[in-house]
Amino acid sequence: MAKYVNKKQHEGRCTTVTTPSRYGSHTSMVVRELDDGRVVCKDDVGEYETYKDRLDNGLADSNRWGRKS
Repeated sequence: MAKYVNKKQHEGRCTTVTTPSRYGSHTSMVVRELDDGRVVCKDDVGEYETYKDRLDNGLADSNRWGRKS
């Protein structure tokens, strides 16, 4: 699992990303599957719902980065 560190300081803290990518969704992040073709994933911020076809496709997942943290 790749780890990225944001070098830009914000209030004296660095942001460490412990997921495979910063904006995409991956099968390693899946917590549970829902009935309607959706899954619940978990990242550093919390849990979110997304579609199965958005996993491991190499694109940013708007359900992940578009939510309010």
